Amino acid sequence: MIILVTFVGALAWVYQSIQPPPPPKIAGVTSPRIKLRDGRHLAYKEFGFPRDEAKFKIIYIHGFDSCMRDSPLTYFLSPALVEELRIYTVSFDRPGYGESDPDPNRSPRSIALDIEELADGLGLGPKFYVFGHSMGGGITWACLKYIPHRLAGAALIAPAINYWWRNLPGDIAREAFSLMFPADQWALRVAHYAPWLTYWWNTQKWFPFCNAITGNPVIFSRQDIEVLSKLGFATPNQVYARQQGEYESLHRDLNVGFSSWEFDPLDLRDPFPNKNGSVHLWHGDEDKFVPVKLQGYIASKLPWIRYHEISGSGHLLPLVEGMTDKIIKSLLVGEEEVSESIEASA
Repeated sequence: MIILVTFVGALAWVYQSIQPPPPPKIAGVTSPRIKLRDGRHLAYKEFGFPRDEAKFKIIYIHGFDSCMRDSPLTYFLSPALVEELRIYTVSFDRPGYGESDPDPNRSPRSIALDIEELADGLGLGPKFYVFGHSMGGGITWACLKYIPHRLAGAALIAPAINYWWRNLPGDIAREAFSLMFPADQWALRVAHYAPWLTYWWNTQKWFPFCNAITGNPVIFSRQDIEVLSKLGFATPNQVYARQQGEYESLHRDLNVGFSSWEFDPLDLRDPFPNKNGSVHLWHGDEDKFVPVKLQGYIASKLPWIRYHEISGSGHLLPLVEGMTDKIIKSLLVGEEEVSESIEASA
């Protein structure tokens, strides 16, 4: 009997330890939000040319442990270019981040449909551009899959790669995966194979867990560190981004990004067969977050993607001086002369 009670008690302790806490309520909404069909709200932030007068309208999709306030389009897109091309941009907090309500059924597809609703709620018209960085680049793949008819163009900047996409050759995926730090390998394995353990794994004290969550600087390239040093900060809006708890923001993000996806980006067809738009993929060859070798392979299998591999650059590519302007010019006006190499120092 004592053994049975002990066993049941141990099971109860294990069950409790892997359960995430309930998300805290958003501490006072300060940003404009739109209400979605299912009753959730998305917080957003507008920048640039007035929405109703703009020629180009861009939705920015933020990355992991980030938020709408971190958009490089707000801080690094030159005012002169905004005026010249009449560019309007809007960024939003993805579900569970910042002041956007969580979505217990979050998936790449659901976030792509949220983006479509955001565009309709703001009256952006039948076509708009998307600009996704890192995990936001992963969601940009979902936009190309689920709402291609709404896109005027897309930019994927150092987009996250799910190592379990079925069309990635096993040897190439394994080689790229092996380049990651062991703590990050395990964090992604847990998110993929045992998502119900993601909260426990990233809060336990026995083993090292995801370096992106802990903010370990080993994940930054030399140029990334130089960029952050010049800016004077790494994660200025982290408290805001994580205000609903790390489970709703970060852990769910890992589960969504590295789960078994309903589609494989390598199966996608050209969304602009009539050349009335373009898709660009930009990646630094010294990126320590996402191995450049996999991006090159993906681009080689999707010849309609315009691939830009930037020598000497890391994961924080859009924060490098002048790069956001180059990316946007290439996307909006097709400037093929945009340089594909920059100095290794920021």
